Amino acid sequence: EFIYRWRKEQSLNPSLAFSGNGKKQLTEEQKELARLKKELADVKMERDILKKAVSIFSVSDRKSFNS
Repeated sequence: EFIYRWRKEQSLNPSLAFSGNGKKQLTEEQKELARLKKELADVKMERDILKKAVSIFSVSDRKSFNS
């Protein structure tokens, strides 16, 4: 698979044939999409952490309120 991709890239643009060290060259759109996916994953993780923190603090508040 890698050899076929290399041959295709080499035939299209010989100067880029070895530029990626085995990593596929990404277009600007692909880079932006990857960045946005990472940002979304980070935001979801932050949201989940905040949800857990709120639930922990609300449980401890209820316990102290009921005592």
